[in-house]
Amino acid sequence: MTISLKAAARSVVERHADALIRLSERLHADPETAWEEHRAAAQVPELLDRAGFRVTPEHLGLDTAFFARFGSGPTRIAVCAEYDALPGLGHACGHNLIAASSVGAALGLAAVADEAGLTVEVYGTPAEEGGGGKIEMLERGAFAGVDLAMMVHPAPVDVAEARPFAVSHSRIAYTGKSAHAAAYPEAGVNAADAFTVAQVAIGLLRQQLPASARVHGVVTHAGDAPNAIPETATGRWYVRAETLAELAELEPRVMRAFEAGALATGCDLRVEPESKPYAEFRADEGSLAHYRANARALGREFAPPGQAARMNRASTDMGNVSQVVPAIHPYIGIGSLPATNHQHEFAAFCVGQQAQRALLDGAVALAWTGVDRSTQTGGAAA
Repeated sequence: MTISLKAAARSVVERHADALIRLSERLHADPETAWEEHRAAAQVPELLDRAGFRVTPEHLGLDTAFFARFGSGPTRIAVCAEYDALPGLGHACGHNLIAASSVGAALGLAAVADEAGLTVEVYGTPAEEGGGGKIEMLERGAFAGVDLAMMVHPAPVDVAEARPFAVSHSRIAYTGKSAHAAAYPEAGVNAADAFTVAQVAIGLLRQQLPASARVHGVVTHAGDAPNAIPETATGRWYVRAETLAELAELEPRVMRAFEAGALATGCDLRVEPESKPYAEFRADEGSLAHYRANARALGREFAPPGQAARMNRASTDMGNVSQVVPAIHPYIGIGSLPATNHQHEFAAFCVGQQAQRALLDGAVALAWTGVDRSTQTGGAAA
């Protein structure tokens, strides 16, 4: 039974291969950043709609989210489609491939939904790159009661297990007072200097941080003219730790460095979270074992531990989903080395022959894992 279901699911993915590749390439050529993915949110569910899925746009009141459902079986399998791009880098994390492979997996599962006892759900999840779209959706009731949530993420090499850091995302703003830098320097309060003090303090703090901690950010604005003392300075900063519990201990120490910048310069400081913190990932071991076996059956080879320990540490709001329902978040290789995620060179690898193979293999491997899950939970017809 399982073998025939998998063969049917794969056949459907292959039949839609050209359309899935076109979807991926269309998204890649038209990148939209977090919460602005209006065209993507309309395009990604088109194939699902034509295949008989019930599609809900603007799901849960979020303009660039969608939800699609097919079937009525007892085992609920959710596939997550990400489609936001990176500012200035386009699809350098390959979310165009995530969206297309998730649609492909859902089409494959829908073809066997009755026999496998499945309800197939697709969540169009905006704003993974710092906006916490899945967290917003969770808080509005998404994923409740799902038996397995899954997606596959492009990477230089194949890695089955996601081990992302917990992370917080903050907007930092200093406000000082402008003045002529030559004629009246004593009348100014330098907001750019506040960031300089804060970054020096963070650099020194790193000596006492756990080896796994990460603190990094960018100054997005720090003045407009060399002869005017900067009145405002803004930036975006991430703090990462092994778990949410460790992050809660670490983040106040980093915030004190920003407070030091304000204290030293006399500026006012404002810190605003961009989203709620992303959680560490809790993989569903049984489904992860199924994915490994399915990927290998398709000829995929997983990276040795040294390579695997890099990309699988990237943070994701899928971690928050994994804290609520069983979930997997494997990485699928597109043969990009030495180019890695969040580089222009990696974006170039997210289209082309190897990307197409990863897209279709990922779709089939996810569909097969959904079939395995239905068998494991008794959803398949006897």
